[in-house]
Amino acid sequence: MFQLRPKQASMVWLDTHQVHAGGTTRPFNGLADDAHLAPLLAELPAGPTKWVVDDLWVPSVLLRDVVELPNGVEARESYFRWRFCQALALEENQSVQALPLGEGAWLLAGLPLERREAWVQMALRLGRPIHALVPRWLWIYNRLAPVQDVPGALLSLSSDGEGGYTGTLVAWGRTLILLRQWVDPAPPNLWMTERVLPSVAFLQRDGRPPQQLWVWGASSWPDGPLTTHILQPEIPAQETL
Repeated sequence: MFQLRPKQASMVWLDTHQVHAGGTTRPFNGLADDAHLAPLLAELPAGPTKWVVDDLWVPSVLLRDVVELPNGVEARESYFRWRFCQALALEENQSVQALPLGEGAWLLAGLPLERREAWVQMALRLGRPIHALVPRWLWIYNRLAPVQDVPGALLSLSSDGEGGYTGTLVAWGRTLILLRQWVDPAPPNLWMTERVLPSVAFLQRDGRPPQQLWVWGASSWPDGPLTTHILQPEIPAQETL
């Protein structure tokens, strides 16, 4: 009678080529709207949902050396929206979440306000409210980095179907120290020579070199100076809140 059970949220996974919900994956191209998502959400158990969204739909910015912030919640939110839009050269009104990382560092993630509101209202209407909405790289990072004993780097990739990948490169030591994203697809060899290796060299000069590379979204990867691990793209049907 008095057994306590952790509350579960159904997983909704969106990227540029598939929608995954409740253990079912369906091919998809374009932007996820009501016509694509409502039937999938309706098949999930009633209750909260957790959305993991392609990195390029929820871009991220790492701010460092933030010395002083405006007073007041609204002023601070406006400041982070301005920094986010300035960093990505965005003009459309954005919904931005800011996460403090310590030592004057902040992680910003955002998406167009109109799109976010459409998703939120649709999920509420169907009785599957959004409990959390995070970019794919952050969902992977939160499960990977805390259990590693040495500094590492992660590639969160999305295939373009023609041998190229878009995605995110992040690196960590005690916490997140580098975040770079590319919207233009490139094959694995160019990812290594033009994106991964220069980033590793930058971190080495900064005295914080990663020792391992983790790859999500590709079944194989070129050899390089770091020990490489291919992550299996296992997507759970539910997660504990």
